[in-house]
Amino acid sequence: MTDTIYYLASCDTCRKIIKSLPKSANLKYHDIKQDPITVEELEYMRSLSGSYEALFSKKAQLYKSMDLKNKNLTEDDYRKYILEHYTFISRPVFIIQDKIYIGNTQQNMLQVMKALENV
Repeated sequence: MTDTIYYLASCDTCRKIIKSLPKSANLKYHDIKQDPITVEELEYMRSLSGSYEALFSKKAQLYKSMDLKNKNLTEDDYRKYILEHYTFISRPVFIIQDKIYIGNTQQNMLQVMKALENV
């Protein structure tokens, strides 16, 4: 599979991260709003991350407005919500040489930069 970044073009944080990537980074850019994540892509991400919950964004506005924090969500629920609406996936998600990096924490971004140097 091609090294890929799954991101949201309208997200300021994602745009800032993309600008900071090395010019040599040979990534496929996948805007999840224009081109929703497929079942196959999500299954692959889950196989790398270990769970759908790891991919799920609890910061999403819909998470709060749908009152999901007060529900006992299962792995099937996380999968369903991620496939239903792009806002439920933590962003960005990088897949680099069959390793997954989820979210925009400083630690995660340092690991992404290191991984991109070694490609």
